[in-house]
Amino acid sequence: MGRRQKGRPVDGILLLNKPTDISSSKALQIAKSIYFAQKAGHTGALDPLATGMLPICFGEATKFSQFLLDTDKTYVVRAKLGVRTDTSDSDGDVVETKPVNITEQQLIDAVQSFEGESDQYPSMFSALKYEGKPLYYYARQGIEVPRKCRKINVFSLTLDEYDAANNEIQMTAHVSKGTYIRTIVDDLGEKLGCGAHVIMLHRSAVGHYPAEQMLTLDELQAILDDAKEKGTTPSESLDPLLLPMDTALEGMAEVLVTDGQAKAFSHGQAATMTNLPDGVFKVVRSSDGVFIGIGERNDQGQLKSKRGLSSATAST
Repeated sequence: MGRRQKGRPVDGILLLNKPTDISSSKALQIAKSIYFAQKAGHTGALDPLATGMLPICFGEATKFSQFLLDTDKTYVVRAKLGVRTDTSDSDGDVVETKPVNITEQQLIDAVQSFEGESDQYPSMFSALKYEGKPLYYYARQGIEVPRKCRKINVFSLTLDEYDAANNEIQMTAHVSKGTYIRTIVDDLGEKLGCGAHVIMLHRSAVGHYPAEQMLTLDELQAILDDAKEKGTTPSESLDPLLLPMDTALEGMAEVLVTDGQAKAFSHGQAATMTNLPDGVFKVVRSSDGVFIGIGERNDQGQLKSKRGLSSATAST
């Protein structure tokens, strides 16, 4: 007999505005506790120094978290010129200090040079795994391990402010998945010949999600406390704040199915259909508009389940 899961079943996506000085995993656990959710996962860690949008998937939404991991992100970053650290941010130790002798035009040109596709080597202080352990595990021991470079795309990188008196700059970066802003700042410092490191980082957007729908842990806790004080059920106030799980699939093709096809789909059986699109697509039951999972076309041209929802969520 399996162990009973602690918490309640709740499905949806929370746009958390992560505070500074805590890890993404810690923020996830606090949000999960506030919602008293059985299952939750975040979609792309932010450094403890960083703040901003951290989509948290509850319950069935965790099945589609990869699509949020794969989407583009937007950041506002502030950097200090003239000082380089071992982590490329202000949490690290200073390894080099140099005078800053640049013009604003040199700075603008250097910033613009990072736009477009390029190869990037992840920082040794990243959470990427090497032989089962995160890279920062080795970095903290002074061990350098091999890292694979990755293709990234900087869709835009704009210089928003140059505070020459304090040797600080602020930029907005719209980048592809897996791009390390710390590494861009460190590389920018090396290009300018003075070094640089991140002193503030805020993720303002993940894909299409609106920043105005972000909620802080303090706001969520206040809602929970208010419900307890009034003697109402917290879920009545908290659950409406969650976005539908299929919002993680923005831009994906949609296929409408009959009740019979939906039943077959939900039981992992192939359903005969015509003119199915290529790749993966959202599957929606036409009778009530309920999203029941993502599908694909099998070798016989039939509808096949790639990732379906549980029978409790996708009742047929």
